[in-house]
Amino acid sequence: MPDLLIELFSEEIPARMQAGAREALKKLVTDGLVEAGLTYGGAGVFSTPRRLVLALEGLSPASRPVSEERKGPRTDAPQAALDGFLRSTGLSIDQLEKRADKKAEVYFAVVKKPGRPAAEIVAKVLESTIRNFPWPKSMRWGAGSLRWVRPLHSILCILSDESGAGIVPLTVGGIPSGDTTRGHRFMGPEAFTVTSFEDYAAKLRRAKVMLDQAEREEAIAHGAKNLAFAAGLEVVEDRSLLTEIAGLVEWPVPLLGQIPEAFLGLPAEVLQTSMKEHQKFFSARNPKTGRIEGFITVANIETPDDGATILAGNLKVLTARLSDARFFWENDLRVAKTGMAEWAEGLTHVTFQSKLGSQSDRINRIAALAREIAPLVGAEPDQAEHAARLAKLDLRSAMVGEFPELQGVMGRYYALEAGEPEAVANAARDHYSPLGPSDAVPSEPVSVAVALADKLDTLTGFWAIDEKPTGSKDPFALRRAALGVIRLVLGNGVHLDLLNILDNQITPWLLHEHNREIWEQQNYEDQIARYLGISREFLDETMRKTGRIRNSETHPEEFREIFSTINWGEIDLFSKQSRDLLAFFHDRLKVFLKDQGIRHDVIDACLAMPGSDDITLLVKRATALSDTLKTEDGKNLIQGYKRANNILTQAEAKDGVEYSFGPDPKLAETDQERALFTALDQAEAKIAPAMKEEDFATAMQAMSKLRAPIDAFFDTVQINAENPIIRRNRLNLLHRIREICSGTADLTKIEG
Repeated sequence: MPDLLIELFSEEIPARMQAGAREALKKLVTDGLVEAGLTYGGAGVFSTPRRLVLALEGLSPASRPVSEERKGPRTDAPQAALDGFLRSTGLSIDQLEKRADKKAEVYFAVVKKPGRPAAEIVAKVLESTIRNFPWPKSMRWGAGSLRWVRPLHSILCILSDESGAGIVPLTVGGIPSGDTTRGHRFMGPEAFTVTSFEDYAAKLRRAKVMLDQAEREEAIAHGAKNLAFAAGLEVVEDRSLLTEIAGLVEWPVPLLGQIPEAFLGLPAEVLQTSMKEHQKFFSARNPKTGRIEGFITVANIETPDDGATILAGNLKVLTARLSDARFFWENDLRVAKTGMAEWAEGLTHVTFQSKLGSQSDRINRIAALAREIAPLVGAEPDQAEHAARLAKLDLRSAMVGEFPELQGVMGRYYALEAGEPEAVANAARDHYSPLGPSDAVPSEPVSVAVALADKLDTLTGFWAIDEKPTGSKDPFALRRAALGVIRLVLGNGVHLDLLNILDNQITPWLLHEHNREIWEQQNYEDQIARYLGISREFLDETMRKTGRIRNSETHPEEFREIFSTINWGEIDLFSKQSRDLLAFFHDRLKVFLKDQGIRHDVIDACLAMPGSDDITLLVKRATALSDTLKTEDGKNLIQGYKRANNILTQAEAKDGVEYSFGPDPKLAETDQERALFTALDQAEAKIAPAMKEEDFATAMQAMSKLRAPIDAFFDTVQINAENPIIRRNRLNLLHRIREICSGTADLTKIEG
């Protein structure tokens, strides 16, 4: 069976597009070949900055012949119908078969399609792949209509077996296929012919091209590590930068340079970010001092002077870049030492979102909420509020203007320069965290308070203006913010009355939007509060937060006219928005807990219980229930509970009464019935105090012990006894089972 080798040789492909291009080439070609009837044994896909390569092993030499049977018109159908059927099949009438079909005789055509040679199929599939390749961005060049990420120079396409290699003939955009390629642009530019993938890979290596992306990454990482070690330094690991650089070079040559002494006083993050963003350098750190003292650049060529000229040129550019960074740093320090008031004033003129006000407005909201949250996380309220007011001031700094990814990091440096306590400075750095699933969760109380306030303000603000995630679209990263709140709460064991916080944050926005005229009236606050279903104190606090001031000169008659135009049915929107946002949190929590191995039905069973807006409490309950259901007693107890619940529900529906009165153990007739009474008493004695202490594991363990007595009860006792008193007592006993078990979770939602 032949092997297939395809190479698409072009100008440099952007590094960020290479991984997607490899997968797209493999999928488009292999799917097309399989759909056309070919099979293959294995596939490998590779890329360098100038080429995409696909190698297939064990390709079938031809597609299998197929026979297709098609039903035609009746034999007595009009001639036009018969002619149309013949045209569609390409057969003549004498090649059709007549067969009985129900009550009529119809024509059948057996269309046989011979197998096609692999070369013919490959040519068609590859041409379609090239013309329809899904580049994120593509271009045309010259006078042709072909689009590619960069100008395409050549197409190598050969089929090889033990008898030799042959070119698969095709032409795309005026570019004919062939069996030649080129090596490194400078160290191996001459064209050469290949006969197989092994021959191709070996000749490329001699022409100074490492074909495999993974091999180039390993060569860069190993070379950089050795250079740094020899200089007494260590490489700062950066996986994304390593992948990007491997996509920029075909023959990587790591080189180590020293950062000039004049710039070693810059923060390590500034040096690292500047070198990465501007010049794609790795940072080399002195393990003794923690300072970034060197850089590693990766050349794409070997030079007679071992890279000295390349290093000199790079150092010249680096010096200019770091001079800019030092200027930004020194200018920012000047502002920081004066208390950063200049930046605070500047944020009043920076819009956060058109409907949500300026960055300064947002900071005020976050500060108020951080103060409210502080006692819940063990932070001092004044310090939490103060930290929130400073946390975002670095957004106006020159350094963050140049490198936005350093926001927060620079805020910590500037807060320390301003003489702020360590906890306040750390809050500036940490309040954006966690940004992703692998990001660390802040644990310092002040940082936790500000981080929670920041994310909750974002969520409640965008919810209030109805800018919610839809489908896969989430332009304001609200899913990430909700997951951040969940991780902060769980990581620090925080108990939040989340629904109350959401109400307090969302209501001012909606009151402001829907009832802005009413805020300006006098002597009607109690009436407004009553209509809204909130306390007067909360209304006053809301007015303070939103800055709405009563107008004492407004005439009551004017107010009555305004009052009559208000649709008070809209007030339901307030609680609906909060509950909708809480449901959004619960959806994100389900995704988060699914990764922890907790089933969605277990979470639903716990969500149905009171206090479901306390995420820490909810997860403790769900974890305990999940662990219980993994035991045999737990699984069987669910079945016993559901049996008791079903019998009781049917009896209550039939009799039109609720069997919720305490069952009398004196009416028990069997040992199993009496044993169940005893077991329920013992379980209740353990479950009640455990639930009060939020010790769900103990409560559910005690509940699972009911499995055996409940099973024995159902095996030996007839619930619907002939004696109505006994029957009623047993139904009341089932109610007690339901009541005790339902106190831990809504077990009716457990599947299976």
